[in-house]
Amino acid sequence: MSRKKSGKRWSARVTKHSNALDLEPEVFRSRSPRKIALSLKRSAERSKRRKARPYQSAMSMLNFYINRAGKNLPQRRKRVLEKSKDELRDVFGRA
Repeated sequence: MSRKKSGKRWSARVTKHSNALDLEPEVFRSRSPRKIALSLKRSAERSKRRKARPYQSAMSMLNFYINRAGKNLPQRRKRVLEKSKDELRDVFGRA
C-alpha cells in the first residue's frame, strides 16, 4: 500500500496550533546546549499554552524536535541537542 503525500507535515501543524510552547526563534539552531536549555526553560515558564509543568513541557518540545528531524539531523546537531537534555535537567535542578 502506498500513501499519498499531501505536501503538508503534521508536525508543523502540531507545533503551530497545539498547546505547544511559544519558542524563541531559531532556538534549536544554537551550537550551545546551555543556550538551548535556558531558552526552552524561559519559553516553558512564560508560556500560557502549555498543559504540563515547565520542565516536562520543555523536555517534550526538545524530544519532539529531535524525533521530527529524524534522519535529516546531522550527527553534530544531534549531539548538541542530546547534550541539551542534560543541560535542561541541570537548569531545572533535576538529577
